[in-house]
Amino acid sequence: MSDFNTETRTEGDIVIIKTSGYLNNVGGEQVSEVCYKEMDAGKKLFLLDLEDSKVVNSIGVSILIEIIEKLQDVDGRLGYYNLAPIVEKTFNIMGLTKYSTVFQSEEEALEGMS
Repeated sequence: MSDFNTETRTEGDIVIIKTSGYLNNVGGEQVSEVCYKEMDAGKKLFLLDLEDSKVVNSIGVSILIEIIEKLQDVDGRLGYYNLAPIVEKTFNIMGLTKYSTVFQSEEEALEGMS
């Protein structure tokens, strides 16, 4: 049993996934399931609200990289906002920010992804 949850909503063409809990293999799989289902429906722009996910491990990062790779195949993009400082540092170190974007707020993220 996992303590990880996602809530999904759409703002225009952008799918927003709010996560809650430890973004590890279980959490990463939940995020990827949502992304792939939405991609199958034609969506290409995704934002992760990580306010309630204070920790992301290497498996979670590798799953996010897989999502980014699939999005690149369809000219899509992934962004994040509400990151804990340690998560933002991890994303920088692991190279995620070279292929996806960190925003400070939902407003900035929606504007930056449009």
